[in-house]
Amino acid sequence: MSETQLNNIFDEHLGNNFKETSYDSVFNYFDTNSDSNLDRTEFQVLIEQLSVSEDRGPTEDDVNSIFNALDLNQNGLISLEEFSFAWKYCIKQILKPVKALVVVDAQNDFIKGTLSLRECPAGQDGYAVVPVINSLLEPNLFDVVVYTLDWHPDNHISFIDNVLLRKLHPSSKVSAEEANIQDKVVFDVDGSSREQVMWPRHCVQETTGAELHPDLKIVNEALYVKKGNNPDVDSYSAFWDNCRLSQTNLASLLGERHVTDVYVCGLAYDVCVGFTAKHALKHGFKTVLIEDASRGVSLDGIYKMKSDLIRKGAHIADSEEVPRLTSGELRPFCFIQKAAMNYKVALELNTNNNK
Repeated sequence: MSETQLNNIFDEHLGNNFKETSYDSVFNYFDTNSDSNLDRTEFQVLIEQLSVSEDRGPTEDDVNSIFNALDLNQNGLISLEEFSFAWKYCIKQILKPVKALVVVDAQNDFIKGTLSLRECPAGQDGYAVVPVINSLLEPNLFDVVVYTLDWHPDNHISFIDNVLLRKLHPSSKVSAEEANIQDKVVFDVDGSSREQVMWPRHCVQETTGAELHPDLKIVNEALYVKKGNNPDVDSYSAFWDNCRLSQTNLASLLGERHVTDVYVCGLAYDVCVGFTAKHALKHGFKTVLIEDASRGVSLDGIYKMKSDLIRKGAHIADSEEVPRLTSGELRPFCFIQKAAMNYKVALELNTNNNK
């Protein structure tokens, strides 16, 4: 371990030790030529300390992108005033995050019921996520805990036994009579085509199969989000339905609580967990998928979802890594990129609103 890693100045400002007035001492630490500005070389050193992870380090282009976002007057230097804004509105997200755990669809039907993951191509045991999730809930690592539930009406479009209830679109390559579980069928819904993967009947409202597994730990003051209750459209993500026709209240619940980081786990990795993580990124949250607290439908689907999430800026972690992530001790570079992007977008919105 290098001396820089042993003496990381940002580690002195984690969590409750973060003070909005401490920016000047940190700025001076990296302003090695004492010219009251950070140049790109000095900023590179800053980023190397701010980013602590076993993931790949930032490239020169990565660092330049963040530098440009913080260099408000675009003069090639970051002044103390510019750094004070970045400290309060960008770096604070990294050193003193507000964390939410979103436990996705840990329901009876996905564990031992009509859509048990054991019966899906990957053959994974959905119950295996329960003790891992419980272990994450024990140490009070999260400021907010959300449980999501698939909550389908009896006539839901995704149920294979409902395939004859709706007219098929001419573009459907599979007929209603030939459709099997996990086939893609295209329905005609109000004159528009709507592709739907067919599943066994599952998580019907007010049934035992829709309940959270009884062994899952339920924390006090938890939040609950129900999705998939529109009969004519499926909803993998806990934020939006599959056609983006409507959204749940999850984004507003997290926003009201000033959440910066969203940790996603549950069932199924390549379906509802993955799509929830994707939409968390779209909403601007630093996003972590907890891999050993998730199980999926197919190995190929899991691989593709994981690759797509990493490409979009999510961090993939195991549960043993989570305490160091939530404390700010581990700071993947993708966290810094997302915080800088949020900062840049907020400044642009503020500038446009003031015109």
